[in-house]
Amino acid sequence: MESALDEIEFLALSQNRVDALRYLAERPHSRRELVERTGASQPTMGRILSDFEDRSWLVREDGAYRATVTGELVSRGFDGLVDILDTDAKLRPVVEWLPTDAITFDLEHLTGATITTPSQVRPNAPVKRAVSLLSEAEDVRIFSYAFNEQNLDIVRERTAAGDQRFEGVFSADAIDALAHDSQLREQLRDLLDADAAAVRITDEPIPMAATIADATVHLFLRDDNGILQASIDVTEPEVLAWADELFERYWEAAEPLDLDRL
Repeated sequence: MESALDEIEFLALSQNRVDALRYLAERPHSRRELVERTGASQPTMGRILSDFEDRSWLVREDGAYRATVTGELVSRGFDGLVDILDTDAKLRPVVEWLPTDAITFDLEHLTGATITTPSQVRPNAPVKRAVSLLSEAEDVRIFSYAFNEQNLDIVRERTAAGDQRFEGVFSADAIDALAHDSQLREQLRDLLDADAAAVRITDEPIPMAATIADATVHLFLRDDNGILQASIDVTEPEVLAWADELFERYWEAAEPLDLDRL
């Protein structure tokens, strides 16, 4: 009997095998259909089907082939392994900066995430990505240890115009940093005056800078020295549910920010 690693290698060494098994797991196919869908030659497909039959991954019925329950299981498992490795490859450059202590969802939900990193020509690309999301969103919630000038400016403008509803909960340090700058302090005052905006402040540490822009979750990723290294945003429902829960927890524990604080 072949070992599990041998079977993985058997599939991995041939995209035609992977595709053929996936198609058979979807529904029965004739040999001609499999040739057309995979692009394999007739002799090659013949060998693939024979190998699958030897492993009891398919049966032939009424001139067509269909996957057995174990064939379906292998196809799902292999596709799952491929998805995991795809996620690993995508996150590998930024994984050391992910707030893994706070993340409770499976990292596979980040497979479709958009990762933005600084470059020589676009050193502020992660911030630009956040601004782009804020510029389009109708409902914005933020929980963060910082509130940068660009984000504050776009939120202030859109809430004042009635184009956006905003709720933010920030660490005391983040608000104090704004209050020490006269221009930013006035912008924050304007934001607090907007009917569609509410800001709360907490002495509890907030370990991440997270934005929920409509159904998109956006995270700034910083290193241990506080240097912005990347941003990541994703629309997966599981990640959104995680962010919603965290926001509500911080929001309920925080106090409304009033003008006296400024």
